[in-house]
Amino acid sequence: MGSSKLLDATTIALGGTAAVAVAGLGYASLVERNLFQLREETLPILPPGSRPLRVLHLSDIHMAPRQAAKTRWLQGLARLEPDLVVNTGDNLSHHKGVEPLLEALGPLMRFPGVFVPGSNDYFAPVLNNPLRYFSGPSKHRTGREPKALPWAELFRSFGNAGWIDLSNRSQSVAMGNLRLDFTGVDDPHIDRDSYAGYPAGSSTSSDARHLKIAVAHAPYQRVLDYFTDGGAHLILAGHTHGGQVCIPGYGALVTNCDLPTWRARGLTDWEHKGRSIPLNVSAGIGTSRFAPVRFACRPEAVLLTLTER
Repeated sequence: MGSSKLLDATTIALGGTAAVAVAGLGYASLVERNLFQLREETLPILPPGSRPLRVLHLSDIHMAPRQAAKTRWLQGLARLEPDLVVNTGDNLSHHKGVEPLLEALGPLMRFPGVFVPGSNDYFAPVLNNPLRYFSGPSKHRTGREPKALPWAELFRSFGNAGWIDLSNRSQSVAMGNLRLDFTGVDDPHIDRDSYAGYPAGSSTSSDARHLKIAVAHAPYQRVLDYFTDGGAHLILAGHTHGGQVCIPGYGALVTNCDLPTWRARGLTDWEHKGRSIPLNVSAGIGTSRFAPVRFACRPEAVLLTLTER
């Protein structure tokens, strides 16, 4: 083959590769990030004699103005009639995100709920080189003061709806013939976590039907370990976005924390010092407004049906 023909073939090949890349980016930014799905799991972890408990796990909504498709989908989740809503943070992606977020979550806020914040409830996202995520968890860079988000308004609105703030707190809630003992931490990703343990209760409280649920935004291993050591029966977290941009057939490349990539999304068992605890990591519902793409990693909410063991 002559050199001119070889050059023409190379040009065609490179052009084809570029076209595939552009098509993939278009799909990831315009299509898949709006293909919201409900993942359903069943866990036999309740004490004998307990009725089933339906827990709706929401995470990483990253709400900004004019996100109509996301709003409609979130509102539609109310049809599930959950017994409990657990929100594991990163609700905002814009300083004007609170009002549209509350519009989207309004139908769900009539159900009992608990929440913990993520860093993107406190601070607006910033534009970063995506390759930085391969060097370790993202952190705010020195000299770049993040813009504060209206987190106090957000927390107050959740509280007015009866949702319980579990930021470095514990609380018990009666639900039918079962007592739910919650513990939660503020976002470990920005080192705000301080484990409070579980509600002490009376000397005989452990004899009553109860379930210990631990909640965090970012599933750092140290956090999962102290939840497990404290006797958790279930751990819920988000933050990872499931990897956000994944390789089909392989999975996530990063988790933006020290969690192994194969745990970036889904229900697995966390093991520590001889105990094995169900860990649900949500792939989340939104993305940072500076990286509005998802590939091989659809946005999700999770409905966990807890049944007696």
